[in-house]
Amino acid sequence: MPLSINLLLFSAVIYFAIGQLEEVFAWLSGQLPDYLSWLNFLLWPIAVLTLLVVLSFIFSSVMNWIAAPFNGLLAEKVEQYLTGKDLNTGTTVDLVKDLPRILGREWIKLKYYLPRAILFLILFWIPFIGQTAAPVLWFLFSAWMMAIQYCDYPFDNHKVPFPDMKFALKQTKGTSFSFGAAVTLFSMIPIVNFIVMPVAICGATSMWVDKYRVAYKNDQIAPD
Repeated sequence: MPLSINLLLFSAVIYFAIGQLEEVFAWLSGQLPDYLSWLNFLLWPIAVLTLLVVLSFIFSSVMNWIAAPFNGLLAEKVEQYLTGKDLNTGTTVDLVKDLPRILGREWIKLKYYLPRAILFLILFWIPFIGQTAAPVLWFLFSAWMMAIQYCDYPFDNHKVPFPDMKFALKQTKGTSFSFGAAVTLFSMIPIVNFIVMPVAICGATSMWVDKYRVAYKNDQIAPD
């Protein structure tokens, strides 16, 4: 269902944006002299590709909110498949009642993300650092946030607090960053990023089962 919603919204916005681009390029063609008309053929692919990449990042953020309840259900079903045990998280009515808490969890992640994202974006404007270290730091930060975003669903299904979830991921930084880096790379590819979300949730749930589930039961992932 989240994938269907994403496709419908994305298709509608792309249709509208392409129409606006046509108007812009029609105006641009009227401003350019005849000997520069070939620029239209060069700029169109660049503009469309840029539009796809930008909208991909925007929609990934918006869809995290829209798909949050469904993502939790997907993580639950994957865990049931991997462990053979029912999580007993309740009925559909219970899910609806739990929506405020689920969306509140997304808000917690957004509050964690925004100040840090702004700080890293400021680095891009600093001479030397902006051209060298900032892109690397931004990629590492994106990888960390992808790990937090998708690993949070199986953790949240077990009502693990957000600080405890971060602590657990920090205890396995190599795994967390490699997972997040893979998700980040595929999220940057237009069209492919449509299926990144469900695949990432499945992978994150598998990580939960392999690395964190037993530790959580033994109270070993909570910070001191």
